Amino acid sequence: MEKAPFVIAFFFIVVGIPVILGVGGEMFKRWLKHKEKMAEVLTAQTAERAAQYAAHTERLEQRVRVLERIVTDKGLDLSDQIERLRDERPIN
Repeated sequence: MEKAPFVIAFFFIVVGIPVILGVGGEMFKRWLKHKEKMAEVLTAQTAERAAQYAAHTERLEQRVRVLERIVTDKGLDLSDQIERLRDERPIN
């Protein structure tokens, strides 16, 4: 009966630890793959938002250029220019 603890310890060392490490390693690989996919999705969303912000900024810059031109041009009828801008494009 004195050999029973030795056999159990030997079995745990030879079989148990490799099984636990194998399962743990697979779980870690899956977790790591999941994290990589999440990072890819976040990167794609960030790029899309950046493109939307850039387009919106460009539209605003165009509107400011038109307004600057209206204010600085002395010979133009201001109310006609404003009305044309309203008809051209709705404000975002």
